[in-house]
Amino acid sequence: MKTANINIRIDPETKSNAEDLFSSFGLTVSDAVNLFIHQSLLEKAIPFQPRQPRYNAETEAAIQEARDISSGKVAAKKYKTVEDMFADLDAGC
Repeated sequence: MKTANINIRIDPETKSNAEDLFSSFGLTVSDAVNLFIHQSLLEKAIPFQPRQPRYNAETEAAIQEARDISSGKVAAKKYKTVEDMFADLDAGC
């Protein structure tokens, strides 16, 4: 049986975690990638539903605020002193 090589780049920690996980199933990373590709071909789709990470409402609001500030939609809050900033942060709790 002929084989072809696929080279992928991944950070070392993720690779190590994947190796540990797949080895617990008796698989190599190469075996797992082959399973993924074969299952994708059988289903003619990605064999799982890709999703964005879900955050709680407070975190989602903070993410949106950061996006609005970085895009210039909203001006960032400015403080005259560090004490003013901490007072504002405490008021939000």
